[in-house]
Amino acid sequence: QVQLVESGGGLVQAGGSLRLSCAASGRTFSNYAMGWFRRAPGLEREFVARISRSGASTYHADSVKGRFTISRDNAKTTVYLQMLSLKPNDTAVYYCVADMSPYGSSRPDDWDYWGKGTLVTVSS
Repeated sequence: QVQLVESGGGLVQAGGSLRLSCAASGRTFSNYAMGWFRRAPGLEREFVARISRSGASTYHADSVKGRFTISRDNAKTTVYLQMLSLKPNDTAVYYCVADMSPYGSSRPDDWDYWGKGTLVTVSS
């Protein structure tokens, strides 16, 4: 029901910032909880953040809390991940996810739709 396309990844030095965007297709964007996962080379998927359908509720993983902020603009059918104070361990492919639920979850299998990902590389 929804196609997700991430953008905004790239190479940044430690301490720098990036903003990822996820553009969603369809007319029912506000019916989906949205989120971000990431996968570092050789590791499993890791939950990053999620946001409720209305945007009123957010949750961020401990590893990024205080540095990353998820937000959404339902009028633009876009979700964002503002990343500040980036660290080399943040290097990963970042995936936008969507699910027809109010809040989403931290479990990868709970999300129905995944983008193809955008690579973030943080140099030391």
